[in-house]
Amino acid sequence: MHDGQDTSPAELAPIKPRRKGIYVLPNLFTLAALFGGFYGIVMAMNGRFHEAAIGIFCAMVLDSLDGRVARMTNTQSAFGEQMDSLCDMVSFGAAPALIAYIWALKDLGRWGWIAAFVYVACASLRLARFNVNTAVVDKRYFQGLPSPAAAALVMGLVWLMTDLGIAGSDTIVVLGAIEMKVRWIMFAFALLAGLTMVTNVPYYSFKDVNMKKSVPFAVIVLIALGIAAINIDPPTVLFGIFVAYGLSGYVIYAYRKAKGLQTSVISTSKDEPDERGLH
Repeated sequence: MHDGQDTSPAELAPIKPRRKGIYVLPNLFTLAALFGGFYGIVMAMNGRFHEAAIGIFCAMVLDSLDGRVARMTNTQSAFGEQMDSLCDMVSFGAAPALIAYIWALKDLGRWGWIAAFVYVACASLRLARFNVNTAVVDKRYFQGLPSPAAAALVMGLVWLMTDLGIAGSDTIVVLGAIEMKVRWIMFAFALLAGLTMVTNVPYYSFKDVNMKKSVPFAVIVLIALGIAAINIDPPTVLFGIFVAYGLSGYVIYAYRKAKGLQTSVISTSKDEPDERGLH
């Protein structure tokens, strides 16, 4: 018996949830950045440190584009955010530490791998904190040195030294009189870059730069001059730029401290951020 209403088998079948796809374009940039980090590790294992450093710098460029591409094409997603964070851990956390260890730090024994591990650990903590604090941090600044910039400090030193024909086991003269082993210079850079990532020192993020907004003609000229300057001697110029950026956060912090201004980039200092939906 039935109530007089026929129900077709199609109506009785459970409705399957619609599968969510993955945006190709932004994740393509993210995967390309991951390849840059992987390529750097492989090159270092084969003793080609010049190419290893360039691989990390290429990963930096690609990493800076994936987020902007996602916003410009309206293809942001939670998957993309997680993918970006995991790839950053490889390209700017594990890869620089391994390359630095193979190039110079391994000659320091346990001190070498300790420095490399501190860098990796700080990179992971930096990325985790960034994911949790996204909603409460002033978008104009990073909380601590961003991991790509930290990788640029470490890899910039490798690139510069190899370009000058200096190996990680060599001794160089600093300031015209002081002899220093390159391995200890790398030790200092790895620790400084790693620990600066987990500080509260503010670093300008350039996120308020609107790429769609028109700019004066002079700005385009300055950009062209900047590109030309980099091409004169890429290792030296890029290393100098990132050393200056690494110091800029401490300058901003000291200036704010001296003026009695808030030094933290967290919008509130009393409440812990709500972590729901932010991981």
